[in-house]
Amino acid sequence: MGLVRTSLTLSNPREPDLASIVVDALVDSGSLHLCIPRHVALQLKLEVFDEREVTVADGSKHLRPYVGPLAMACANRRCLGGAMVLGDEVLLGAMPMEDMDLVIHPATLKVGPNPLNPNIAASVAMGIRYR
Repeated sequence: MGLVRTSLTLSNPREPDLASIVVDALVDSGSLHLCIPRHVALQLKLEVFDEREVTVADGSKHLRPYVGPLAMACANRRCLGGAMVLGDEVLLGAMPMEDMDLVIHPATLKVGPNPLNPNIAASVAMGIRYR
């Protein structure tokens, strides 16, 4: 399978008058978080919430800012979350993909809604009884 990229809209829900930005994100199901370059965090005026130790592909560890809140949208899905400030391009990891119920379609190298839930994102919360 080749590289998968997708269009991702990012915005700061605390700054509704600030324009959202559309980025071409590299999809990496082996990564957990959304990673954004510093210039994207600055453009969206995201606040540093914490610092996290991140292990990158070569095995080295780096202390990086964790920023947010951040609104994300892809296909017909949206979610809220945070992002690691890391690298020079946006990287869409597994957690925001799960949150938006997105899947990678290997034959087309595209990201889209889970075909089992085409109209609304679904989630699983086993062990919790709904009343």
